[in-house]
Amino acid sequence: MDFNELPAHVWPRNSRREEDGVVTVAGVPLTELAEEYGTPLYVFDEDDFRSRCRDMARAFGGPEHVHYASKAFITKRIVKWVNEEGLCLDVASLNEAKVALAAGFPPARMTAHGNNKEPEYLELCVDNEIAHVVLDNEGELAQLNEIARAAGRVQPVMIRVKPGVDAHTHEFIATSHEDQKFGISLATGAAFDAAKAALESENLQLVGLHCHVGSSVFNAEGFKLAAERVLSLYKRIHTELGVALKELDLGGGFGIPYMEYEEALDVAKLAQDLLAAVERTAHELDIEPPFVLVEPGRSLVGASAVTVYSVGTVKDVETGKAELPIRRYLSVDGGMSDNIRPALYESEYDVRVANRFTDGEPVDSRVVGFHCESGDILVNERKLPGDITTGDLLTFATTGAYQYMMASRYNGALRPAVVSVRNGQANLMLRRETVDDLLALEVN
Repeated sequence: MDFNELPAHVWPRNSRREEDGVVTVAGVPLTELAEEYGTPLYVFDEDDFRSRCRDMARAFGGPEHVHYASKAFITKRIVKWVNEEGLCLDVASLNEAKVALAAGFPPARMTAHGNNKEPEYLELCVDNEIAHVVLDNEGELAQLNEIARAAGRVQPVMIRVKPGVDAHTHEFIATSHEDQKFGISLATGAAFDAAKAALESENLQLVGLHCHVGSSVFNAEGFKLAAERVLSLYKRIHTELGVALKELDLGGGFGIPYMEYEEALDVAKLAQDLLAAVERTAHELDIEPPFVLVEPGRSLVGASAVTVYSVGTVKDVETGKAELPIRRYLSVDGGMSDNIRPALYESEYDVRVANRFTDGEPVDSRVVGFHCESGDILVNERKLPGDITTGDLLTFATTGAYQYMMASRYNGALRPAVVSVRNGQANLMLRRETVDDLLALEVN
């Protein structure tokens, strides 16, 4: 393995290592960004993100079929990019919806999710005429109908269905089996009952059904099986209730490679297989194929960003194991406060030195953060160049999704700055938090 190479399928599309050994993204040296904005630092490649939006839209038949899942990463600037690329937008909370609206995103291209939507969230959806509210439970259905009635409006909705599909992913991010918090069961008949109740509600308009098999899923078979099962409910609704629903939202969860040895998902092939399965199943059921929607988040934004850390303490530690007597600990100035995924899911990342070439012999290493927590491990077991030392910029690829959005203030950590880069220019997207930000919440 050449530690000076940047695997193209896990690094931003516009990243490269220059002749002096410094890594640039969109023509901007990471060394300059680290000096100006400090570390840890998130760096987003704008053209990478935009190009992935276009790839996804092309694969599924147009941007109107693709809803960017903003829970992966949302700022006003990202929302602006999504809008300019013509995609639709998913929000999964009241505050995500407020950010999207503050960025000027058209409510007519928004979908609202959540398993426990508060009244204010539902009211915001109705008042702003958000295109879809995805109903997660029967109580929410009744509550939304009353809110829409009070506002004198009819709110378009979808029912989130649990199709009972094992997506072969981590149990914390599998979302379509029965014993989990999302959606209404297809197997018990509850989803049909909810659809019937929605159709009978004067202030709700049922336009389709929604399902989501999980996250970081590489195999299209789970999506296809979920589509087939949910389409059987379309058939029943058509046969017994006389209503032909027009839309089918198959969710997102498309996997991406994080490591050099992992393969990239062929989005075009997945879309082709998935859309063909919907067409075939609809034909077999003798129903009109619905308009298919998908909700990618990680697969659009994940590989668009890197996180830059500064190496501090370098320590060789005796392990007490004959097969591995010594392990080198590389401490960085971030950790589980800016990337909780390794602790939650044992996630792995491609890691490279960004400020120079490395030529040291690989040594058994562990990359850790600064937090007072033994589980504050970013890379658990890896052979890394033995010449990595204090002051080097250790950079993690594929960090655009579910890292900043899950960041915490553990040990008084300040959430990092976020910078976007394009055509050799850098623009601050989110400033670094300060101690004044921490103290601003204090009440004397």
